[in-house]
Amino acid sequence: MLRTLNLLVVVTVAGVLFFPQEAGKPVGPQKHAPHVTIPKIPARPEDVSTLDGIVKAYYEVVSGPSDQPRQWDRDATLYIPNVRFIVIRDDPAGKTTVRSMTHQEFVDASDSSLKGKAFYEHEIHRITHRAGNVAHLLSTSEHMPALDGPVEGRSIDSLELFWDGTRWWITNANIWDIESPKRALPAEFLP
Repeated sequence: MLRTLNLLVVVTVAGVLFFPQEAGKPVGPQKHAPHVTIPKIPARPEDVSTLDGIVKAYYEVVSGPSDQPRQWDRDATLYIPNVRFIVIRDDPAGKTTVRSMTHQEFVDASDSSLKGKAFYEHEIHRITHRAGNVAHLLSTSEHMPALDGPVEGRSIDSLELFWDGTRWWITNANIWDIESPKRALPAEFLP
C-alpha cells in the first residue's frame, strides 16, 4: 500500500514537472490594468429577485456610451464573494486559450479595455436548466458600438446561480468568446 502511494506521488510530481498544464496559465504577457476601486452598495431588488433580472443587470453594467463609466459597484452585487470569471477564446493563431480571473481582475481588465469606448451588450437567447434553488444558464449575447449599431460579435456566457431564499447569486461566470469568421456559433445557442 505504501509503495503504491509513493509511486502515485512520484508519478504525479513528475507529470506536473515534465508535462505542465496549459489551461491555468495566462496567455502571453499579461499587462497590468489600472486598479479600479469598486464601492460597496446594496443590491437592487429588481436585479437579484429573478433570473431575468440578474441576467439583465449582468449585461447592463458593462453597457453604455463612451463617456459613461461602467457600473462596477452594481456589478459586484450580483456575485458571491470570490466568484471566478473564466474567459475562453481563440488567440490570433487559432489556439483556444483560457484565462481565470477574480472579480477585481475582471473589472480591471474590462474597464481598461472599455474606457472611452461605446459598448452595448444584451442577451439574444438563453437555455436554462434548473433544479430547485440552483440554475445553470447558457446566455448568448451580442455586442455593438451603438444601441442601434451593427453587431460586432457574440459570445455565450455560462452562468451558475443559486437562490438563497431571498435573492439570486451568480456563483461562476464562464465567457465563451469563441465565435469567429471560421467558426459560427452552433444553432442551439441562437434565437
